[in-house]
Amino acid sequence: MDITIHYVFLPHTDAEAALGFYRDTLGFEVRQDVGYEEMRWITVSPPGRPETSIVLHPPAVDPGITEDERRTIGELIAKGVYGAITLASDDLDGLFERLVAGGADVVQEPADQDYGVRDCAVRDPAGNLIRVNQQV
Repeated sequence: MDITIHYVFLPHTDAEAALGFYRDTLGFEVRQDVGYEEMRWITVSPPGRPETSIVLHPPAVDPGITEDERRTIGELIAKGVYGAITLASDDLDGLFERLVAGGADVVQEPADQDYGVRDCAVRDPAGNLIRVNQQV
């Protein structure tokens, strides 16, 4: 049995800023950009890897969510503790330089970890934590 990850979902609070980060800075390919009323769902994936995608979605649009829950989700996103993903790169330092040049909010500069990876962390425009690992 072969199980893979097809989609992971991260909220965005500004579709154009999300595109700037994921498409322009990270170099991901846009697979879909779907709008409905004032909302947009944007699907991106690493170049040449359409089988694994990130869906950037408007937060708290589920009709079953109360206004209090929407407000709480908005507060969690604003604090940067709502969404996270870990990416991998064979050139962590080069990617980190590109992220910094693109204006990413740096959480942790590249560092060797005791558990066998070199990693860094930034936040995307919505505040989602983006960690990047490189095997040492």
